Amino acid sequence: MSSTLQPTAPVRVGIVGAGQLARMMGSAAHEANVEVTVLASSPDDCAIATSDHSVIGAPTDARALHRLSRLVDVITFDHELVDLEQIGQLESLGVTVRPSARALSYSVDKAHQRREFRRAGIAVPDFVITRSGSDRELDEFLDRTENVVVKSARGGYDGRGVIFPATRADAIEAVESFARGEVVVEERLELLCELSQIVVRAVDAQCVTYPLVRTVQSEGMCVEVTFPALVDSRVERQAQSLARSIAELTGAVGVVAVELFLTTQGLVVNEIALRPHNSGHWTIEGAVTSQFANHLLAVSGARLSSADACVEAAAMVNVVGADREGSLVAAMDVAGAHVHDYGKSWRRGRKLGHVTAVGDDLASAHVRAWESARAYGTKTREA
Repeated sequence: MSSTLQPTAPVRVGIVGAGQLARMMGSAAHEANVEVTVLASSPDDCAIATSDHSVIGAPTDARALHRLSRLVDVITFDHELVDLEQIGQLESLGVTVRPSARALSYSVDKAHQRREFRRAGIAVPDFVITRSGSDRELDEFLDRTENVVVKSARGGYDGRGVIFPATRADAIEAVESFARGEVVVEERLELLCELSQIVVRAVDAQCVTYPLVRTVQSEGMCVEVTFPALVDSRVERQAQSLARSIAELTGAVGVVAVELFLTTQGLVVNEIALRPHNSGHWTIEGAVTSQFANHLLAVSGARLSSADACVEAAAMVNVVGADREGSLVAAMDVAGAHVHDYGKSWRRGRKLGHVTAVGDDLASAHVRAWESARAYGTKTREA
């Protein structure tokens, strides 16, 4: 990354959450000239190892949030499992929060996001928002929609809070299981592939755009990310334009990751995240500046750095704990594999790390990344 900052004292950035995203932000902190303090739920949280300081407390603990705010210049996030009202109260007290509570509402609340995107003319699957399985509007939607997806409006991630019902009765049961609040029921589309577009927006609205990538999902969790996306250049331009439009609409500062469906009718927005995103992990080795460094530059008020790729091809594979532990040493022995261990204890189904391979040829990078991930002990299998 080229230097974009004057040699001033580091900006103190507080991160709500201390998982792997905060861990990788901590690793990029020196590059971005920031000092990181994490709000960790437990002293065992993996980001504590790369942070300068830590505060122990839940992300919805108002007192812990206030303790964090007194130690830092700006607050950002590792996840969306926050209370928007609490974040808004921090802002009302003069605390700088990036992205803001208003921006976060688009990623924290899927019902709000869907309503606002439809109002703005952004393509999303046909949907209905309900609170009850006996809702008449839901009944009419199910009459005209053969296959649906049911999503809790708040609290879901990595496949949690999402149900793919096989029958109408299953759909109604799924709605009832989430009916503590609003539930989004939307059409399940026929896909050509899934894509992800990341942009980073600065305080002054400057934006940098990372290359479009292709993603592979399994059981609601990302399995592999590949660059280049191998789609028409027209699709690439549309994805970049769409992500920039969403960044402007939300007013977010920092990473804006837009998960996209490519259908025969064009691009459709699946989800968004206003924080570093799994689909951007490859940028650590594959781009001039990683998504983590650029996120920290953005939230600290600095000028952004280049988001251009610095390799011809990259493949990133998530390592998700299998029935038996693998070998980190064996994974690191695979030539050309960049292994990122998250410092977590092994558990089946848990994200333990990721592997990235880069080079001149995507097929070769794919093979090397998967060879390393299998040695590492991932339960996922390549598509």
